[in-house]
Amino acid sequence: MVFLMAKTRINEIDLLRFMAAFSVVLFHYTFRGYAADSMSVIPYPLLAPYSKYGYLGVELFFMISGFVILMSASGGNMRRFVVSRFIRLYPAFWASCTITFIVILLIGEPRYTATLSQYLINMTMISGYLHVPSIDGVYWTLFIELQFYFLIAILLFMKKISHIESFLTLWIILSIILELFPIKILNFLLIVNFSAYFISGAIFYLIWLNGLSWRKVAVLFLAWGLSLLQEIHYMVEFEHHYNTDLNVFIVGGILTSFFIVMLLMALKKTGKLGQKQWILAGSLTYPLYLLHQNIGFMIFNSTYGLLSPFWLFFMTLGSVLLLSYMVHIFIEKQFSSPLKVFVNNTIDAVYRLKIK
Repeated sequence: MVFLMAKTRINEIDLLRFMAAFSVVLFHYTFRGYAADSMSVIPYPLLAPYSKYGYLGVELFFMISGFVILMSASGGNMRRFVVSRFIRLYPAFWASCTITFIVILLIGEPRYTATLSQYLINMTMISGYLHVPSIDGVYWTLFIELQFYFLIAILLFMKKISHIESFLTLWIILSIILELFPIKILNFLLIVNFSAYFISGAIFYLIWLNGLSWRKVAVLFLAWGLSLLQEIHYMVEFEHHYNTDLNVFIVGGILTSFFIVMLLMALKKTGKLGQKQWILAGSLTYPLYLLHQNIGFMIFNSTYGLLSPFWLFFMTLGSVLLLSYMVHIFIEKQFSSPLKVFVNNTIDAVYRLKIK
């Protein structure tokens, strides 16, 4: 299969990204922080029964990533793909990691601590693979994303991206087999715990680009089934860790809604919603996700008692949204283009040295 890299901005992606991020923020602030691991001192008992399902926003993130990353890679140029991912991820990450480290030093103790060496290793974005604790726990999803990027980069290096549909079909079949009969190293390399979301997202991109086919529908059906099976298994661990109960029908309904919404978007059936631009919401999503958790909890813990939990929640949310906007405006927009030039020039210089 041959396809050209799409140039069209898909408005719904920006909105879905922000909705996924906001659901994770609600999950952390009004449920996760107080429910386990002594991260926050503030309970939100009226919101917690609903916001506890916000963890599923991460699964939607991975599905969107499958869509967007295949779009980015569909031009078939490995260098362009690697550079674009580097520029997209690192400036905001460096800024967010640094801000979080500074806040930890100022108001983090006794719950939150970090060393200079830990911070410097975190700045590489591969601390999880080096067994160094993350400055913020949300970074775990970045490590999963990097594994997905690596798989796509291999296809680009082998000049097989045009066979992506066959790769996705094989990947979902192997994922189901490995879910039933795990082989630790293969489960890790093929990201089996989350592969259904990356695969389905990529298939939705192919549907958006070229329309439906029986094979795409079959892969989506298998990915949907695998995601349901895995989430039902994870519910036991979740309920035990957070000492709560989840409704299997709500979990299944939320997951299914992700597939339905993404399918409607892929089929260009979202109507006026898809015609509106949500660029600012999409732009805030990445820094918001990186900044919100530990900084929010540290604000909660250091100011609890000074304000009511209601006002403290909105003050904290407003603070991290403002920080996210500043990171986007003053870091991403200012430094992405110069960094792209620098990275490309560096690659060219290394290439010339190799030739000599």
